[in-house]
Amino acid sequence: MHMKKYITLLFSIGVFVTNTHAQLFPVLGGQRAGISTAQFLKIGVGGRASAMGDAFVAIADDASALYWNPAGLVQFQQNQVIFAHNTWVVDINHDFLGFVYRMDETNAFGLALTSLSMQNMPVTTEFAPFGTGEYWKFGDIAFAFTYARKMTDQFSFGGTIRYIEETLDKLKMRGVMIDLGTYYWTGLGTSRFAVAVSNFGNQLAPDGEVVLVGKRKVSEWQAFSPPTIFRIGFAFEPYQTDEHKITTSVQLNHPNDNSENVSTGFEYRWKSLLQLRGGYKFNVDEQNYSLGVGIYFPLSIAEFTLDYAYSNFTRLGSAHRFSIILGF
Repeated sequence: MHMKKYITLLFSIGVFVTNTHAQLFPVLGGQRAGISTAQFLKIGVGGRASAMGDAFVAIADDASALYWNPAGLVQFQQNQVIFAHNTWVVDINHDFLGFVYRMDETNAFGLALTSLSMQNMPVTTEFAPFGTGEYWKFGDIAFAFTYARKMTDQFSFGGTIRYIEETLDKLKMRGVMIDLGTYYWTGLGTSRFAVAVSNFGNQLAPDGEVVLVGKRKVSEWQAFSPPTIFRIGFAFEPYQTDEHKITTSVQLNHPNDNSENVSTGFEYRWKSLLQLRGGYKFNVDEQNYSLGVGIYFPLSIAEFTLDYAYSNFTRLGSAHRFSIILGF
């Protein structure tokens, strides 16, 4: 009976999303687009999560939980290291390095480094539209510390403190943000429910001075909010045996700088050695479907997992993500 209830619930959500896509979503915040800064914090981490349409807060059972849901750090037993590389649109590189250490059965902490970089670009002016011979650079970096605790066998809680720094030529913007996450096993089969709030903090403004044409100087800049996002997710396994496992997930996303949207994802796992994944995003600008694959190798010194994800964009092309997780 539980299985029928789960399938009915997922079907109902799918029908709701489809029927309201054109009427409901556009009035829920599209006018907020472009009001936040530090946009690199919105780029998803890990080939597994990205292949599943970013519907990952209620799964979050590997080291990529450092990004998606801090409560996920106590959903697996290993110490893990993750390295993720993302070939983002317009030749932007996005990299993530994280480490999770299990102190005991109920406590874990993690460290993470996020970097966004691109090639230096030529400086142009009104009088030198093809370049002055000088170049300017843009880049982002973030350092994070995460702690998670399993409060009961069913409920877990976690939090992250993150320092970010953005460099725009001679300007620098710095700030501190927090993430909060919960993870709850409902007791109905393998179903679980998760809530996460990411990138919550004060408004940010750049520091520095820029000299414009005519030797005009500008040193005061407008402040913007960080890209705070509230996520609610639900996941369960509709079919699971010793050889085969199917995981499904649905997630509601509420960003402070755009419309609400829904992500869905699935994963098929064969003997833990091979995983096939797919996902779809509803009401997300440019992005829609994603696909991916994962391969697991049990090595003598560590357990090795390689994940790849392809994310499609309607006009900007596509993005390719690779991630490696070492468990020991």
